[in-house]
Amino acid sequence: AFKAAVLIQQWYRRYVARLEMRRRCTWRIFQSIEYACEQDQIKLHNFFSYLVDHFTPSSSKERDFISRMFISGESFKEAELEKYCDYESMEVPDTYTGPRLSFPLLPDHATALLEAFKQKQQLHARYVLNLLHETRKHLKQLPNISHVSTCYSEEVTVCGDLHGQLDDLFLIFYKNGLPSPSKSYVFNGDFVDRGKQSLEILIILFTFLLIYPKEVHLNRGNHEDHMVNLRYGFTKEVMQKYKVHGKKILKMIQNVFCWLPLATLIDQKVLVIHGGISDTTDLDMLEKIQRNKFISVLRGKKRKESNRNVEIQEINGESKVEADPAGNEAALSLCPQPRPTEAPSMANKLEFSRWVRQTVQEQIEWCRRLVDISESEEEELTYSSVVSLTDLDGPCWTRQEEWKQASNVLWSDPMPQEGCRVNTVRGGGCYFGPDVTGKILEKYNLQFLIRSHECKQEGYEFCHNRKVLTIFSASNYYEIGSNRGAYVKLGPDLVPHFVQYQANKTAHNLTMTQRQGFPVALISRVEESAFRALREKLFAHTSALISAFKAYDKDNTGRITLSNWATAVESVLHLGLPWRMLRPQLVRSTADGMLEYKSWLDDLAMEQRSQEHIQSSLLEVIYRNRSNLETIFRIIDRDHSGLISFEEFHQTWKLFSSHMNIELTDDGINDLVRSIDFNKDGNIDFNEFLEAFRLVKQSQ
Repeated sequence: AFKAAVLIQQWYRRYVARLEMRRRCTWRIFQSIEYACEQDQIKLHNFFSYLVDHFTPSSSKERDFISRMFISGESFKEAELEKYCDYESMEVPDTYTGPRLSFPLLPDHATALLEAFKQKQQLHARYVLNLLHETRKHLKQLPNISHVSTCYSEEVTVCGDLHGQLDDLFLIFYKNGLPSPSKSYVFNGDFVDRGKQSLEILIILFTFLLIYPKEVHLNRGNHEDHMVNLRYGFTKEVMQKYKVHGKKILKMIQNVFCWLPLATLIDQKVLVIHGGISDTTDLDMLEKIQRNKFISVLRGKKRKESNRNVEIQEINGESKVEADPAGNEAALSLCPQPRPTEAPSMANKLEFSRWVRQTVQEQIEWCRRLVDISESEEEELTYSSVVSLTDLDGPCWTRQEEWKQASNVLWSDPMPQEGCRVNTVRGGGCYFGPDVTGKILEKYNLQFLIRSHECKQEGYEFCHNRKVLTIFSASNYYEIGSNRGAYVKLGPDLVPHFVQYQANKTAHNLTMTQRQGFPVALISRVEESAFRALREKLFAHTSALISAFKAYDKDNTGRITLSNWATAVESVLHLGLPWRMLRPQLVRSTADGMLEYKSWLDDLAMEQRSQEHIQSSLLEVIYRNRSNLETIFRIIDRDHSGLISFEEFHQTWKLFSSHMNIELTDDGINDLVRSIDFNKDGNIDFNEFLEAFRLVKQSQ
């Protein structure tokens, strides 16, 4: 009996260990592919940034296009933005049966919204724009770092990434209660993208923010960025739900995002930020920077100064002013100094007074453009501008330093090793070690740090000797059953208490018998999804894999060792995965330990080949580039209409041709765009865009 018990125990431990190994491998696959996609986004954005920075517009029309390339509404003056997004002129039809909002908002409005969204109802565009307008007004008065105290409420609840998963937010409110004077919440960024109900989450959070401004606090995440939204789904979601007024809603949301606070301090002891810190993190600087300047944190401000050469390059792709070392004033043509009109007679004092005011105002605006001060700043004093004005004698930071502070806060991740280094995995922010955490906590007299930004299997995870806590609130993030969501509650003692959950109707409906085998079935399901994504990734790099395999196949036998297979795959994909451990799921077992790599790649192609019977090499290229192609399409489609106009295509091709040194006349570009417009409706939709790409690759 004793021997039997030991055998059972050994078997069970091996079984659990194998399950855990499979779970960890699956997790590594999902995370590696996710971060590789983020790298692609930043590389693509940097490429367009380079084009914009090195393209010299030859006309005002081209300058206007370039100025819109990476900015989508932030150049609007205050009055212009409100006029463009005028909600008062919109009529709500009598047939509308959804919730109605009136301001100031009351708790009943929030309850009505929750019930409406549970019933899959949609809020009318008028109320959405009105809500965004009021939210923007409120956020502009907030500091960069919000301050929360547990003295006024029994506890503070901190939630991590939600990523458009409304069911998770509903479950949090069901378990923990709605925001109220006695129930404070901090939502730590990444409210949008990936999930299908990002806009509903924003509406609910903004509603509670306006009802309980002292109890609800929102931090900005790296996905509260319109350039990221172009790739990960939020832009598309808004345009699909609001086909008529979607562009206005997007412009307001983009402006609201840049006013979200960057951090929250709980009892002056716990710092809550979305991403992390670095060895150069300066909370004093973070408190005083003008956060609204960073419409997209992906693109920083560059300044180069020498004795007589000053380059001012506007953040987010705005116009550039560059002084010529030889004193050539032609470079200032983008921002010419206004010439005052002839002064009227002194006899007419009223007319002369108007002339003086106009002349002075024109000179002030010219100087403001030269020193990079937006016109919207004079319209209303915000918290950050007041801080800046009261600290004129303090240190002066460059925009690049300020951008680095904001970028690190939104994009960084902790690492177990000491030190601080560039986050090459994500492509943005940095990796910070336990020594960096210790120094920052000691410098600002903090107990620990709460951040989000990373999906964790249990919904939360401590690191750096329990000084850094990661909290992630989107359950089933990669696949149903892939991870739990969690939130953390802090009382006056600041001891974290965690609540985990899984918003999964499939799991809730299982019988008791089914639940007994559920972990195994769930792991198998998640594992299958992960390996399917990995096989797609492998197929998308078929050409590069063949070249890597041939480097090990000196005799052209078409066969390589499994060890060489693993090395070659990693050299191509750079995912950092344990390929030898994953091999049994990807490669059929062979008796002699050799792999016929061409037949293996053919098998991958058979899995991915579509019903249209596109040749494998062409399908490979489309798989590899579809996400980038869709992002490029959305960047060119500045009005988010889902169509690229001939004018938009014309200006974009001028940008590309200047970078590639291709001489192409306007007539040549017009012929090109007409050839892509297959249905001859005067616009290019994404299918036509993709089809043109497919035909070009096929001809090659």
